[in-house]
Amino acid sequence: MRCCRRRPFDRMIAVVVVGVASGLAAARGLAVDAFEQPPISYSDTTPANPVADLSERLRQGEVALRFEETTGYLKDLLASLRVPVSSQTLVFSKTSLQQRFIAPKNPRAIYFNDEVYVGYVRGGDVLEVSVADPQLGTVFYTVDQNPAQPPQFVRQTESCLICHGGSQTRGVPGHIVRSVYASRSGQPVFSAGSYRVDDTTPLADRWGGWYVTGTHGTATHLGNVTYTRRPEPGDERDVSGLNQTQLASRFDAKGYLSAHSDLVALSVLAHQAPAHTVLARASIEVRTALHREATLNRELGEPAGHRWPSTDSIIDSAVDSLVECLLFAEAAALPEPIRGTTPFAEEFVAAGPRDALGRSLRSLELESRLFRYPCSYLIYSASFDALPDELRQRFWQRMDELLGSAVGGENGSSLSPSDSEAIRQILASTKADAALLWSDP
Repeated sequence: MRCCRRRPFDRMIAVVVVGVASGLAAARGLAVDAFEQPPISYSDTTPANPVADLSERLRQGEVALRFEETTGYLKDLLASLRVPVSSQTLVFSKTSLQQRFIAPKNPRAIYFNDEVYVGYVRGGDVLEVSVADPQLGTVFYTVDQNPAQPPQFVRQTESCLICHGGSQTRGVPGHIVRSVYASRSGQPVFSAGSYRVDDTTPLADRWGGWYVTGTHGTATHLGNVTYTRRPEPGDERDVSGLNQTQLASRFDAKGYLSAHSDLVALSVLAHQAPAHTVLARASIEVRTALHREATLNRELGEPAGHRWPSTDSIIDSAVDSLVECLLFAEAAALPEPIRGTTPFAEEFVAAGPRDALGRSLRSLELESRLFRYPCSYLIYSASFDALPDELRQRFWQRMDELLGSAVGGENGSSLSPSDSEAIRQILASTKADAALLWSDP
């Protein structure tokens, strides 16, 4: 891979970034994050996840990654982790680790499956890899794009947690999806503000600083264009970025695995990445509360199973967060049908479990909402299955209440009776916990 030399200005920017990062790291050191303490002990705990497994197989010589001149180890890495090329999304704002390489003419590509995210920048020094670890939340790695040495995963902690372990991710190691007003250089126009993107974010506020390929009728988004300031309500709208099915006029896709940034893949990413953070937060907060309770019981001479009201409150709050997220409680409606430009939608739907009627939580609707059945497929994930037993039991009890008595909103759910019935039947058929804990599926 061709090496990019740093110009004097690049070196100056790098020094500033490192200086700011060091200052933030020092500030973080004044107060130890809860996830760095027992029982989580984030940085001191050996991860157990698909990336850690692949890393060990590489070390043992059981698998090899080929280096290609244009994309380095990217293609083989994606194949080894079963990450589809069709999932490629492109972000051109300078908002990540390798920002000095990123620009509208050289966007960062993000690929993902249900657990793993891979970031690639043409000409960049490393591949960035993150994974939803069932015990630790998001775990971060880099792989040097250097053909002179065997590829290896290097775990990153403090350097990534500066942005991915604070208020933006609600105090746990997680992902951030943001929509910004990016300038022609890719630098965010900080005075214009930004949006955190998740299920609740309207399409009109999404994808600033990203490329978007796909159609969406008369609906709007912020992708595919650059800005000098936040548009005002009376401004004439720049519509040149809307309903774009190719990006050839915006950047040269040579050195990328795809020329697309599929709208459906982006929409799934907007759900999945924040949902992984919700799962991580629920797990870490409840496990920490249970650990604290056990310690307190020992110190005060209480029985081992003595329950403190504060622990119940934390568990109930975690259940509420999980239910709200996994049932798309506050999800923004699609104002118009959306369509992508790659096989991503078909590949995504084909991957999931189905009930006897062929129904799947991965089925896409794409007309007025993203999914046909508004219950997240992440309910099948390793992160969900690793939640503390009591948390999962209360979650299923709450789901039983919501899905079993949906009558005109009387159960406190926004789900329709037909959706509730379908989701309940699908889960009872495809999820062992539901079948076991629901007495009357």
